[in-house]
Amino acid sequence: MDGLPERLARGERVPERVVLVVAHPDDETLALASRLRLFDDLCIVHLTDGAPRDGADAGRAGVAAVEDYAQLRRQELRAAMAALGCGADLRCCWHPDQEAIRHGAAILKALGRELRDAAAVVTHAYEHGHPDHDAAALCVALALGALRAEGRAGPVHYEFPGYHLRDGRAVFGRFWEDGGCPETVLPLSEEDRARRRFGLSRFASQEKFLSQVPEWEERLRVAPSYDFRRSAPPGEAWYGRLGWAMTPEVWRAEADALLDRFGT
Repeated sequence: MDGLPERLARGERVPERVVLVVAHPDDETLALASRLRLFDDLCIVHLTDGAPRDGADAGRAGVAAVEDYAQLRRQELRAAMAALGCGADLRCCWHPDQEAIRHGAAILKALGRELRDAAAVVTHAYEHGHPDHDAAALCVALALGALRAEGRAGPVHYEFPGYHLRDGRAVFGRFWEDGGCPETVLPLSEEDRARRRFGLSRFASQEKFLSQVPEWEERLRVAPSYDFRRSAPPGEAWYGRLGWAMTPEVWRAEADALLDRFGT
């Protein structure tokens, strides 16, 4: 399915089956809020439930149990999709937030089913902003490799930017440049921007983070052929500064084990 970014930039409807693979509830809205209503056959796969198991995020949201926080995030997701006029089929792998890479084998099995008949798959760029974003990029690449090993063409692989470090500072909504993979900016009208803000406002539990995120143009490009044995282009991982148990070193060890087992 060639030309998806250009078609979305023109505001055209997309009748083909597209799978959007994201790490957490709200990533799909950050990625494509203004265009989600244009897909006629969209499946959104969330790799995690959005609830870190240390309970800190749940506590900040005034929720006692991590399980209840996961359900809250799911309720916010459904409210956002309704606000954006998106009738996507919502699938969740229910793995713990920050720990998607530990569940790579199960994720690959799920993606193998979802991607088999898709025309396109859209997911996170490999950029070391969040460990689950990187896990999504890796798992989609491995799942597509498995389909090719079966003799299937597989869906066309696109990606969107999230955030990464550049010169020690956070950059939001911009790709690390790759001359071989030109990007398409999806222009936002004032109506589009209002729609985007309205969709994001449904994620009340994420208000602290989202309030720090500047508005950005939505962007897509064909995914580069990353070498997942190496660091992402920005080098340093933002999440390595956050004191999480999922450090860049832990992520790398888990990713290498997944590549050893499923790499083609």
